Amino acid sequence: MNTVLVEKENIEKVVKVLQQGEVVAFPTETVFGLGVKYGNLTYLDKIYELKNRDHSKAVTLMLSKKEDIEKYAYVSDQAKKVINAFMPGMITLILKKKKTVDDQYTAGLETIGIRIPDDPFVLDLLNQVGPMLVTSANISGKPALLNDKDVYQEFNHKIHLIVRGKCVNNLASTVLQVKENVEILRQGLITKEQIEEVLQWK
Repeated sequence: MNTVLVEKENIEKVVKVLQQGEVVAFPTETVFGLGVKYGNLTYLDKIYELKNRDHSKAVTLMLSKKEDIEKYAYVSDQAKKVINAFMPGMITLILKKKKTVDDQYTAGLETIGIRIPDDPFVLDLLNQVGPMLVTSANISGKPALLNDKDVYQEFNHKIHLIVRGKCVNNLASTVLQVKENVEILRQGLITKEQIEEVLQWK
């Protein structure tokens, strides 16, 4: 397959490819992402295959609106504080998923990772396509990629489309699990101290 590079202004083309169930690579406010439209497990399988990703590792659900989170996960008072403080933004929340979400979307886990990006292009994309399953654009175990040239080098002839751009941060999102307890699973640009201040941890 020929891999096409397009500008962000050609968002209709990006939307069309996603609606057809293909994987698209695009810059976010953290690292470059690989995404597919949510709602079909065969689309998700393409991401696992591309990245050589272990099927026991779940892929993040990306949404455009805070109020949509409760469609997919249970939102506690603690989670609401984090959502209101940091979303949209560079944080992924791990929440207990609702039974309406097929276990195969969460690698058999009872939790689901949800992120609302703080990037105008990606939010526009989500508003047009709907929820997406998104992970970092790299082969599993390798460093995250930050610009379209590196993504093209890695995924040329493997995916249909790459959106041109360069990420300004070299860190992926902070991953925060909010269940009975609250735990930082991965530290990104949003720090433990910032989260502690919002949750008023002692």
